[in-house]
Amino acid sequence: MVDLLDVKTLHRMGVEEFGKRVARVGDDDWSNPTPCSEWDVRALVNHLVYEHRWAVPLLDGATIADVGDRFEGDLLGDDPIAVWQESLAEALNAVAVVPLDRTVHLSFGDVPAGAYLAQLGSDFGVHAWDLARGLGVDDRLDPTLVADVHARALDELDALRASGMFGEELDVPDDADEQTRLLALVGRRG
Repeated sequence: MVDLLDVKTLHRMGVEEFGKRVARVGDDDWSNPTPCSEWDVRALVNHLVYEHRWAVPLLDGATIADVGDRFEGDLLGDDPIAVWQESLAEALNAVAVVPLDRTVHLSFGDVPAGAYLAQLGSDFGVHAWDLARGLGVDDRLDPTLVADVHARALDELDALRASGMFGEELDVPDDADEQTRLLALVGRRG
């Protein structure tokens, strides 16, 4: 059994893994395809800036209705990397001060902030791999992050499947490493 990270550490590690890849996006890379068939590199980064933007008011107690549609559309503008960095700083500030038992109002129901942070950290970790693939750079994720996200995904497999957030689980060889197993669990071929 894996000793799970505290959720604020998990969140930080997930966003750091993704951020390392954002820093490597070149001017000609924004339209590259990613393993997320509906998103190119720009759309994937936009999606995670969107996650940051939503996290700030949600961690402060706002509801989905309170936030409304203010974060819809292209959030990246003319300087996507600067927008990423700004949204990251704002989200990390919100995460640093939120009590883990605060209620966060999500589209599928209310959850403790700790559960929301675990979800975000896991999402950023998996999408770090997606972005690396879209950029053609090293896609090896931090093994501690991988072990944590994999354990959490296994514990919540039924809920993850029901959410439709991931593809169907793929088969892997018996000797596959943990990152390959995690990726296969969420429908990605490593």
